[in-house]
Amino acid sequence: MLPSTPEYYCFLVLVFFSFWLLRRFRLACMVLVCAANLFFYAKWGLIYLLLIPGAATNDFFIGRALQLSQSPRIRRLLISCSLLINVGLIVSGRTGGLVLPLSLSFYAFQALTYTIDIYRKDAQPSPTYLQYLASVSFFPTVLAGPITRVSSLIPQWNWKGVVLTGEEGSRALFLIGLGLAKKFLIADYLGNNLVNRVFDLPTLYSGGDVVVAVYAYAFQLYYDFSGYSDIAVGAGLLLGIRLPVNFNAPYRALTIADFWRRWHISFSNWLRDYLYFSLPGPRTRIMPYVNLIVTMAIGGLWHGLTWTFLIWGLLHGTGLAGFRLWQAAFRGRIRTESSLRRFAGSLLTFHFVLLGWIFFRAANVDTALKILSQIANFRFSFENTTPAFVLVLLAGAAAHFIPKSWYDGSMMGFSRTPALVQSAALALLAFAIQRVAATGAAPFIYTRF
Repeated sequence: MLPSTPEYYCFLVLVFFSFWLLRRFRLACMVLVCAANLFFYAKWGLIYLLLIPGAATNDFFIGRALQLSQSPRIRRLLISCSLLINVGLIVSGRTGGLVLPLSLSFYAFQALTYTIDIYRKDAQPSPTYLQYLASVSFFPTVLAGPITRVSSLIPQWNWKGVVLTGEEGSRALFLIGLGLAKKFLIADYLGNNLVNRVFDLPTLYSGGDVVVAVYAYAFQLYYDFSGYSDIAVGAGLLLGIRLPVNFNAPYRALTIADFWRRWHISFSNWLRDYLYFSLPGPRTRIMPYVNLIVTMAIGGLWHGLTWTFLIWGLLHGTGLAGFRLWQAAFRGRIRTESSLRRFAGSLLTFHFVLLGWIFFRAANVDTALKILSQIANFRFSFENTTPAFVLVLLAGAAAHFIPKSWYDGSMMGFSRTPALVQSAALALLAFAIQRVAATGAAPFIYTRF
């Protein structure tokens, strides 16, 4: 049940109306949300009805035990058990005889925020089991995030005096519509009309087509993933839950560090807070830089145990470490940043990220090297790049670089229009999607991670 299918929205509408009808009865609401979460998992396989409640129950009681225990040894044993359970869930879907149709990595990341925060004494255990289960398995986030700290979700289930205003509902619909437009009208179009073919068989295409496909993949991935995040945030808002923003115009980043403050924000924050800060401390001056590389290498391998993902992670880790070294070496010497310097930094950062995307998307290292070779031969022709494709690519690039005030103004304008106008706009979007996506939607890219 993907957020790109009608089935998902029928389910969301049913949960939405049931939730607000039961709004005054907290226990009934919590049971409804937990049941909806488990039903969503069960649609992918009945095995999840064993895995999710089992893992959640263990982590709930581990959290309680961590709060009660003062023994460092027992606390380390408890957090180790939580780590084994959740890392095991991630690995179970990728290796061995058990092949799960839905990866549990986003569930596991959220679950670990709960037990690690309690272990570090940064959060309190959930007051009830149902509140914990509703938070850790919240269905809008289970496929591809945003990864949300469970401790920030639990208080939102209290709902004292909370109502869904017309403006909040309109914002939710705007985000869901925007996410669908990103997915169908840009991401899938770019993927289906050139990107997928070039990355599958790069030697059949000229250097010009390959260059265009590489640029297009950067925007395909962005619009596919940010589109899912928009839908998740919108679905959460419909149930009175605020999820964190996951993207902030990442290709406008001035440095590689700035990129990771803008790209998959919840994941980069998780890597920083729960992995980087857990690595051995700075016994030597070089250790923080080594830890950056190790963190990003592990982040790369989380996407898949392949050389391409490892290279992607090492590339970003090395870039981050190099930037931090540069900062340390020139701290205080650069007083101002000219417009030219900012433009050059943004251009360099974007193309550094672009190089990494080649390895991220390629099926193997050999394919990635063939793509680079096709670009390096300087035989540029564009027989397979149609005007319509260029138009969609340029429209996607332009939309990414518009000022944030324009985006905020569009959302506010939509929320203030009459319900009839909003309905007409969504109906027009549905019609456009039906015309463009006649062959159906491709799965969201990050749901396989």
